[in-house]
Amino acid sequence: MKFRLLVALVCLFQTFSTWASDSFIVKDIRVEGIQRTEAGTVFSYLPVKVGDVMDEEKATEAIKALYATGFFKDVRLKTENDILIVEVIERPAIAQIIINGAKEFEKDKLLEGLKLAGISESRIFSRSLLERAELELKRQYISRGKYAVKITTTTTPMERNRVAINFDISEGRTARIKKISFIGNEKFSDKDLRALLVLRKPDLLSWFTKNDQYSKQKLAADLETLRSHYLDRGYLEFNIESTQVSITPDLKDIYITVNLTEGDQYKVSDIKVAGETLIGEEEIRKLILIKPGEVFARQKLTESIKAITDRLGDDGYAFANINANPEIDAENRQAAFTFFIDPGRRVYVRRIDIDGNDRTRDEVIRREFRQMEGAWHSTSKINLSKVRVDRLFFFNSVNVETPAVPNKTDQVDIKVKVEERPTGSIMFGAGYSDRQGLILNGSVSQNNIFGTGNFFSLDVNTGAINKTYAASFTNPYFTVNGVSLGFDVYKRDIDTRPLTRFGEFKTETMGAGFRLGIPIAENDIVSLGLAAENTDISTFTNSPVRYKDFVKEFGNSTVNFPLTLSWARDRRDSAIWTTSGTTHRLFGEVSVPGGDLDYYKVSYHQKWFYSFTDWMTLMINTEFGYGDGYSGNNLPFFKNFFAGGNNSIRGYDLNSLGPRDELITGISSVNSRLFAIGASKRVVGNAELMFPLPFLRDDRSLRFSFFVDGGTVFNRFSKPGPQNDFSELVRYSTGIALTWVSPMGPLKVSLAEPLNDVPSDNLQRFQFMFGQQF
Repeated sequence: MKFRLLVALVCLFQTFSTWASDSFIVKDIRVEGIQRTEAGTVFSYLPVKVGDVMDEEKATEAIKALYATGFFKDVRLKTENDILIVEVIERPAIAQIIINGAKEFEKDKLLEGLKLAGISESRIFSRSLLERAELELKRQYISRGKYAVKITTTTTPMERNRVAINFDISEGRTARIKKISFIGNEKFSDKDLRALLVLRKPDLLSWFTKNDQYSKQKLAADLETLRSHYLDRGYLEFNIESTQVSITPDLKDIYITVNLTEGDQYKVSDIKVAGETLIGEEEIRKLILIKPGEVFARQKLTESIKAITDRLGDDGYAFANINANPEIDAENRQAAFTFFIDPGRRVYVRRIDIDGNDRTRDEVIRREFRQMEGAWHSTSKINLSKVRVDRLFFFNSVNVETPAVPNKTDQVDIKVKVEERPTGSIMFGAGYSDRQGLILNGSVSQNNIFGTGNFFSLDVNTGAINKTYAASFTNPYFTVNGVSLGFDVYKRDIDTRPLTRFGEFKTETMGAGFRLGIPIAENDIVSLGLAAENTDISTFTNSPVRYKDFVKEFGNSTVNFPLTLSWARDRRDSAIWTTSGTTHRLFGEVSVPGGDLDYYKVSYHQKWFYSFTDWMTLMINTEFGYGDGYSGNNLPFFKNFFAGGNNSIRGYDLNSLGPRDELITGISSVNSRLFAIGASKRVVGNAELMFPLPFLRDDRSLRFSFFVDGGTVFNRFSKPGPQNDFSELVRYSTGIALTWVSPMGPLKVSLAEPLNDVPSDNLQRFQFMFGQQF
């Protein structure tokens, strides 16, 4: 700026050497020398108008204003017969930007970085901006460990006062972390501490993770990880004295040294509570996780403060302040903590404001809220309300804030900000199952019809074995208490002939029904349904005898009125990436008198998730099923339970386990075949250790696992002969699996090894299923 001012003053002196002492009234203004800039642009910046008095002060101001635009590299003012003449020489414009030698970054990203620095096509060229752009490019390369990068810039003049800029980049070799050292550590070895860090020496996955490249942000996060590691193990005096990051003269290797002081390990000697407890000291002490005699852990202290804050927040004290003050006894290496509690004023919610719901009606969001307007503030109810709105799956994000009402000390507002997501879809797709082959599916659905929260879907799913055509409608709030009402019309076809180890039959079922969902607790729902369905049954030459006997007794067509009753509880932390919680489902189905069939079925399904670490989760699954007939009838064969395959006991063919029926081919008994026919009872158990792939730890759609499966279907726990005895029919397997929640649907792949198979079992060690199954 000083240089520009000096140039302007010199020009001003030269320009006004003939008339600086005289002033005049400007009759007209003429601009000369412009090529790209419009004359109107010059007039808009010029602080002089026709009719103004022009003097030396106005001339100085005008030259400064025009130089400040950055459009011109020279400005002169002249006068001729009281006409002000503005002579300018424009700065060149950038016509072209060429980048050579860039491999680490895509050119589009580099151009975007240059644009942020002020260099882009059609902009005015400036040497200072070009220097800034060079520094920006170097900064981007250094962030990737390219410390040896060299950037050579050349500018080439072009016609019409334009220039081309060439960036020739020599990226050089990426600098890698050669060694990470610690000084002052005695309680934990260098190896133990290095295992805590994200930054590390090159390994097999470094090409993907880039964790062998130094990053200031990563180092800061690693140092905080070290601090937490020590403080959570009682080292209250732990301190990081300094860190040194050095690079070798050839700019290829980086050495990191961390100087730390561990101090002594402290235990908790006493816990005290002071201040206004309000809810009682005994209850507060139950919320405090650190106990006298234990080794101090900062994480437990932080969680204790949060638990007390949330508890007071449930009673309306939204701005409670809790401080845990330590009393250090260095001689005995003990620390006593006093929790000072200042609840503040009790506040209530004045109103709930919702923003961002362009399609969804306010009432759809408000009915999910458990925090009411005019009621005392409750932290748990607000958090639960946010979760319930998020579970609608109508929004990409749900943010809830509780700002204080201006000029009020006892009121807060709840600000709900949502981002709408598309809730309707028209989908045509395909899936593939190793048993059913190609599966074509299409659906039209709208989860939020006209913003009312009602659901409608029309689904078509085809496969060699299962075909489904279904239409559904659900009103989740048929009553204000959250009772849902739904209707279904469906056609389901099953043809087992493609399953060579399965008793052959074909059923075509058409039906319609309604269902009610009644919430009985925050995470519990009871559902009741009644349907009417007609099933046409076909048997074949190779069908088991009992299938043919059933058709002889009941005919090829049956009418049934299934009444269903179920209870479900879902306490998972996430429906897709579950790390903790449980699910329970108890389902019962019974045929109502008046139909052709007399049977009942009961099943129970439970899953339990437990996280060992932030990335490793154990899942335990158990399933039980029981069915029978009544009024002297048996359970219809097409209502039997089945087991085997990707969703039960992996390593065995789909639905191939359990009792078998012998079919005589009519040629000789040597050619007899055994077909799985299902059974009236089912037991399945799975234990699965799930974790993300090491190089995709942040991907919330892909999981790898080790598993052990076991179970079967059977008719009796103990009976002579292997066809009904549980102990003879149960099968086990173990293996590895990969699950991917892809945009096209879930992909499940498993490689299993059966543990106690017999020669008659149909094995299938590799199994996969792709595409959503209905």
